[in-house]
Amino acid sequence: MGVKKKAAAAILVLLLFLGSLWLQGGLDYHWDSCLKGYNQVNKLHQLSNSSVASAAEGLHVLSLCPGQTFQVSMLLSHLLASPASASDVLLQPYLSSWDELVKFMESLGPMVGLISSEIESKTSIIRQLALLSEENPEAELGSDVHSDNSQTGEKGDLEALHHTSAYHSVHSMIRVELNRGLVSFHHQTDSGCRTLLRLHRALLWLKLFLQKLAETPENGRLRSPSDLCREAYQSTLSIHHTWFVRRAAELAFIALPERGFFFKLVCLQNQEELSIGLNIVVKAIEEVYDRTQKALEENGMLDLP
Repeated sequence: MGVKKKAAAAILVLLLFLGSLWLQGGLDYHWDSCLKGYNQVNKLHQLSNSSVASAAEGLHVLSLCPGQTFQVSMLLSHLLASPASASDVLLQPYLSSWDELVKFMESLGPMVGLISSEIESKTSIIRQLALLSEENPEAELGSDVHSDNSQTGEKGDLEALHHTSAYHSVHSMIRVELNRGLVSFHHQTDSGCRTLLRLHRALLWLKLFLQKLAETPENGRLRSPSDLCREAYQSTLSIHHTWFVRRAAELAFIALPERGFFFKLVCLQNQEELSIGLNIVVKAIEEVYDRTQKALEENGMLDLP
């Protein structure tokens, strides 16, 4: 028993370290049914083959799941509200999408939930930069962004990114931070652009995981969520992580719930409904991801240290 306890303690230490390192290459460098019947499934089929704009109708189908913290309908709502103009992304709904994705990760258990705290710290940085910008538009931003959220009021206040704010959208944030010299291409900073890049990389991992979870193989044999999440990680975030971090990530994925858990998490009955519902969400994520990718790439920000 002593050896087992020591092993469990060692795993816990590794997972705690994993949560603190997740996003930046070290991990900061270094979802009783809500949907029943043929008509609802048919609606999902139609929506899954539609454009992102038409997928807004999915909000009437992917309804609220009673008694659950994570709500797929809320995630979809925020994602659909994020695109702006021809190619921009609004930061307030973008960050709200991450709030819901954090709840998604936390619902998968404490081992994966540890990662969410690092993501929350990233969304907090951008929100506080936005508040500082609104309070003093001419100031050289970038300091004290790690201060406690309680000092700036309720969370709703943190999300009050107005149209006049430098942090209204991805494009406006990039433009303002470049003009003010807040973005470094040579060393770490707490700029919104660098922080956005870390969130952007993590969004690709989650998008690919949900996409794989939605797949229905021709032979009918469904792979475990643990394997799918590991596979998604290996082709996305792992390339930014050290060997030690990649090994620690493997431990977190082992503890992922089985597929039945995900049916309940999004209030869907089976793999067919899950596939259709998740594909609607994945399409919305892709739109946001592609716009952000283009903005970062055009400004040479895909490799910010």
